Amino acid sequence: QVQLVESGGRLAQAGGSLTLSCTASKGSFSQAAVGWFRQAPAKEREFVAVIGWRGVSKYFADSVKGRFTISRDNAQNTVTLQMNSLEPEDTAVYYCARAKRTFFSNNDYSAPLMYDAWGQGTQVTVST
Repeated sequence: QVQLVESGGRLAQAGGSLTLSCTASKGSFSQAAVGWFRQAPAKEREFVAVIGWRGVSKYFADSVKGRFTISRDNAQNTVTLQMNSLEPEDTAVYYCARAKRTFFSNNDYSAPLMYDAWGQGTQVTVST
């Protein structure tokens, strides 16, 4: 079973940038789409972004579109979420997840049930 490890979360200022990484410590996700979700206190987990296995198809939540980008390096088994123009509303625990598909062609990429392996999360806190 693949194990996913997120890193890069920390305290950042509004308007700043952060880079989150997701690495497969066991197994591989090179043949799967990989997504990022986040969960703020007292809120449900929400979709942030997803990237197809070839790194071509990418989808973003409206709340992060134009500010976040996603990329992957299959040789390194790593997916990166670049977060720019941070807002206090971005404060949450960020999780990466391996999808059950190689890529998505419709909007079910935002459903947590479409993912079968999750990391433990990394905390992102954005201060004003």
